[in-house]
Amino acid sequence: MGLDNYALPSQDGDLSREDIQAFVQSGVRLGGLEGSFRGKLYYEFIEEITGVNLYQDWIPPVTIKKMYQALVKYDPKKAVAKDYCSDPITESQILELQTFFKICSERNLGLRSSY
Repeated sequence: MGLDNYALPSQDGDLSREDIQAFVQSGVRLGGLEGSFRGKLYYEFIEEITGVNLYQDWIPPVTIKKMYQALVKYDPKKAVAKDYCSDPITESQILELQTFFKICSERNLGLRSSY
Protein backbone atom coordinates (compact mmCIF):
# COMPACT_ATOMS: atom_id res chain seq x y z
CA MET A 1 0.00 0.00 0.00
CA GLY A 2 1.39 3.41 -0.96
CA LEU A 3 1.30 6.57 1.09
CA ASP A 4 1.57 10.12 -0.17
CA ASN A 5 1.42 13.08 2.21
CA TYR A 6 0.34 16.54 1.07
CA ALA A 7 0.87 19.78 2.98
CA LEU A 8 -2.39 21.76 3.08
CA PRO A 9 -3.81 24.65 5.12
CA SER A 10 -6.94 22.58 5.94
CA GLN A 11 -8.40 19.19 5.11
CA ASP A 12 -10.12 20.55 2.03
CA GLY A 13 -7.86 23.53 1.25
CA ASP A 14 -5.24 24.14 -1.37
CA LEU A 15 -1.73 25.50 -1.04
CA SER A 16 -1.37 29.17 -1.85
CA ARG A 17 1.15 30.33 -4.45
CA GLU A 18 3.32 31.54 -1.58
CA ASP A 19 3.18 28.09 0.05
CA ILE A 20 4.19 26.40 -3.19
CA GLN A 21 6.98 28.93 -3.69
CA ALA A 22 8.32 28.21 -0.19
CA PHE A 23 8.62 24.51 -1.08
CA VAL A 24 10.16 25.26 -4.48
CA GLN A 25 12.76 27.60 -2.98
CA SER A 26 13.64 25.05 -0.29
CA GLY A 27 14.82 22.53 -2.87
CA VAL A 28 13.11 19.67 -0.99
CA ARG A 29 12.68 16.65 -3.26
CA LEU A 30 11.20 13.74 -1.33
CA GLY A 31 9.59 11.87 -4.19
CA GLY A 32 6.52 14.03 -4.64
CA LEU A 33 5.36 17.33 -6.04
CA GLU A 34 6.10 20.57 -4.22
CA GLY A 35 4.41 20.39 -0.84
CA SER A 36 4.23 16.61 -0.74
CA PHE A 37 6.36 13.56 -0.08
CA ARG A 38 6.29 9.78 -0.45
CA GLY A 39 5.30 8.90 3.10
CA LYS A 40 5.75 5.17 2.64
CA LEU A 41 9.49 5.70 2.41
CA TYR A 42 9.68 7.62 5.68
CA TYR A 43 6.71 6.63 7.86
CA GLU A 44 8.64 4.29 10.18
CA PHE A 45 11.38 6.85 10.76
CA ILE A 46 8.89 9.69 11.31
CA GLU A 47 6.77 7.62 13.69
CA GLU A 48 9.79 6.56 15.74
CA ILE A 49 11.11 10.12 16.04
CA THR A 50 7.81 12.01 16.43
CA GLY A 51 5.41 9.38 17.77
CA VAL A 52 2.94 10.28 15.00
CA ASN A 53 1.71 7.78 12.42
CA LEU A 54 1.52 9.23 8.89
CA TYR A 55 -1.30 6.82 7.97
CA GLN A 56 -4.02 9.28 9.02
CA ASP A 57 -6.43 11.16 6.79
CA TRP A 58 -5.49 14.51 8.38
CA ILE A 59 -2.72 15.65 10.69
CA PRO A 60 -3.50 19.18 11.92
CA PRO A 61 -0.98 22.05 11.98
CA VAL A 62 -0.62 21.94 15.77
CA THR A 63 0.58 18.32 15.52
CA ILE A 64 2.88 19.18 12.59
CA LYS A 65 4.58 21.80 14.78
CA LYS A 66 5.24 19.18 17.47
CA MET A 67 6.53 16.77 14.84
CA TYR A 68 8.88 19.44 13.51
CA GLN A 69 10.21 20.13 17.02
CA ALA A 70 11.02 16.42 17.42
CA LEU A 71 12.57 16.10 13.95
CA VAL A 72 14.77 19.18 14.26
CA LYS A 73 16.31 17.80 17.47
CA TYR A 74 17.29 14.59 15.69
CA ASP A 75 20.86 14.23 14.43
CA PRO A 76 20.61 13.03 10.81
CA LYS A 77 23.86 11.08 11.13
CA LYS A 78 22.15 8.68 13.59
CA ALA A 79 19.48 7.50 11.17
CA VAL A 80 21.86 6.50 8.42
CA ALA A 81 23.13 3.65 10.59
CA LYS A 82 19.59 2.37 11.25
CA ASP A 83 17.29 0.61 8.78
CA TYR A 84 13.79 2.08 8.93
CA CYS A 85 12.62 0.57 5.65
CA SER A 86 13.90 -1.51 2.76
CA ASP A 87 15.83 1.47 1.39
CA PRO A 88 18.12 3.15 3.92
CA ILE A 89 17.28 6.76 4.73
CA THR A 90 20.13 9.09 3.94
CA GLU A 91 21.34 12.05 5.91
CA SER A 92 20.23 14.39 3.11
CA GLN A 93 16.71 12.91 3.13
CA ILE A 94 16.44 13.55 6.86
CA LEU A 95 17.61 17.12 6.37
CA GLU A 96 14.96 17.53 3.66
CA LEU A 97 12.27 16.09 5.97
CA GLN A 98 13.33 18.58 8.63
CA THR A 99 13.05 21.38 6.07
CA PHE A 100 9.65 20.14 4.83
CA PHE A 101 8.23 20.09 8.36
CA LYS A 102 9.80 23.47 9.11
CA ILE A 103 7.98 25.01 6.14
CA CYS A 104 4.72 23.38 7.23
CA SER A 105 5.21 24.60 10.78
CA GLU A 106 6.05 28.16 9.77
CA ARG A 107 3.16 28.37 7.29
CA ASN A 108 0.60 26.67 9.60
CA LEU A 109 0.06 23.69 7.27
CA GLY A 110 -1.22 20.26 8.14
CA LEU A 111 -0.80 16.98 6.26
CA ARG A 112 -3.43 15.16 4.25
CA SER A 113 -2.65 11.52 3.48
CA SER A 114 -3.55 9.42 0.50
CA TYR A 115 -3.11 5.66 0.86
